[in-house]
Order: sequence, then structure tokens, then C-alpha cells
Amino acid sequence: MVDLVQAMGGVGLSIFALFTVLSPVSAQSAAEYRQQGLSLREQERYPEAIAALQKSVELEPENLSGRVMLGWTEHKAGQQIAATTTLLEAFKLNPFEVPTLNALGIVYLVDGKLGNAIATHAWAAMLKPNNEIAYYNLSLAFERIQQYDWAIAAAKEAAKLEPNNPHPPVAQAIAHWGNGEYKQAQALFQQAIALDPRYSDSTFLTYLNEAGFSADQVQQAQEVLASLS
Repeated sequence: MVDLVQAMGGVGLSIFALFTVLSPVSAQSAAEYRQQGLSLREQERYPEAIAALQKSVELEPENLSGRVMLGWTEHKAGQQIAATTTLLEAFKLNPFEVPTLNALGIVYLVDGKLGNAIATHAWAAMLKPNNEIAYYNLSLAFERIQQYDWAIAAAKEAAKLEPNNPHPPVAQAIAHWGNGEYKQAQALFQQAIALDPRYSDSTFLTYLNEAGFSADQVQQAQEVLASLS
């Protein structure tokens, strides 16, 4: 009888040891949740993507990349308040992390908080001078507060850093247009069309709202395009 109890105890210990070994393997890691969240975001399944990325942040709260992924996904889902909160938490963990600043600055820009957008992107550009994202979004923000010369200068720098991207020439074009410099605006828009012929289609330009343009800026881009014909 004693031998039977000992044997049963041994089996119990073996099963316990087996579960101890297997349980970490069966649980998803923070990295796996991040990968799952990115995959779901690509499918535009935003609620599920956000849930997965929130889990990754819970598991690794110090991981800045995970917080930025979550904040950007919230932004893509139209949850601007949540996105701002998430990205500010990442900023507090490390105010020198350029990807955090780029994402936060875009959220501020889209949300119409132009002073915050300018401050955030200016700090990002100072930390990383070859940061095309910061200069491009600075151009859009400056244009919206009618600081056209600043907008033109920032767009020029963005175009220099990423010469094959049609967005900076369009941003510079609308700044010249606002400044009454119509020929410069038209020439720059022609550059954008040369880089991507789709920019010759007025309907296609509505997509610029996904590139940080406000509704008024999209309309200005369409006006510049119409002036070419």
C-alpha cells in the first residue's frame, strides 16, 4: 500500500512537472502578441489588433516599440484620445525615442493640435536631422497656420531626404499656392506627377488625408492640379 501511494505521488509530481514545463510554451509571449497585432492591423481588424497589442504592453510595459505599435493602431482606428494617451506614456518612458515622437506628432497633426505637432516634430528633427517624417509633417503644420515660408523650407528638406516620395513636393506646392507663388506651386506639382502619375487624377488626391493632409489642404492640392490644365 505504501508503495502504491509513493507511486501515485511520483505520478502526480511528474504531471505537475510536465505542466510546469509546458505552460510557458503554451502562453503567448509579448513578441507574439505584437506580431499578431500587426497582422490584424494589416487586415484592418482594429479592435482585435488593439486587444493583442494591449496584451503585449501588459506583458512588457517597458517595451517602447510595443507601445508605439499600440498607439499607432489606435490612431488608425480613429481613437485619437487613446492614441495620444498611449504615445505620451511611451514618451514619458523615453523622451528621446524618435519613432515615438514621429507617431505622436502625426496624431497631434491629424487631431488639429498644431502647436503640439510642431513642438513634437521639431524635437524629433533635432534628435535625428535626417528625419523626413518630421520635416514633412512640420511643413503641413506650418502651412495650416499660414507660416508659408517655414512650410516651404520644411518641405524642401523632406524632399531632399526622400527624393522619390511625391508627398513633400505636393506639401511644398500648396505652401507656395497659399503664398501666392502660383508658378512655383505648379512646377512642384508637376514634379509630384512625374514621381507618381496618379497625382494627375483629382479623385486620387483625396487619399492625401491618409498622408496627414487636412480637408482644406486636399482641396488646395486639387486646385493646384486644376490650374495645370
